[in-house]
Amino acid sequence: MFGLCNNPHYHGHNYVVIAKITGEIDPETGYVMDARDIKDLIEEEVIEPFDHRNLNLDVPEFQKMNPTAENIVMVIWNKLRARLESRFDLAVTLYETENNYVEYTGQK
Repeated sequence: MFGLCNNPHYHGHNYVVIAKITGEIDPETGYVMDARDIKDLIEEEVIEPFDHRNLNLDVPEFQKMNPTAENIVMVIWNKLRARLESRFDLAVTLYETENNYVEYTGQK
């Protein structure tokens, strides 16, 4: 079913994640959101729990869910969305390769 990705010893990717956070510019700071806050959020919610892990075995969200790019991007979006104020819009893009990527903007 999964072609070359169907490997009993798993396989890996070097993913690239892009979080697009949009909203009104704060007149006091000139920011939509401070870039340091975005960096810290991604580090805590994505990099620390996912980086150099076997997603199938080491990440609780994928114990019963296949870690396809589509499912990974949805999990990342949900983790980030839960930590963002409602005034922000969020889109997450996950690159599996330089030519293959998925984008998730939430459930409709």
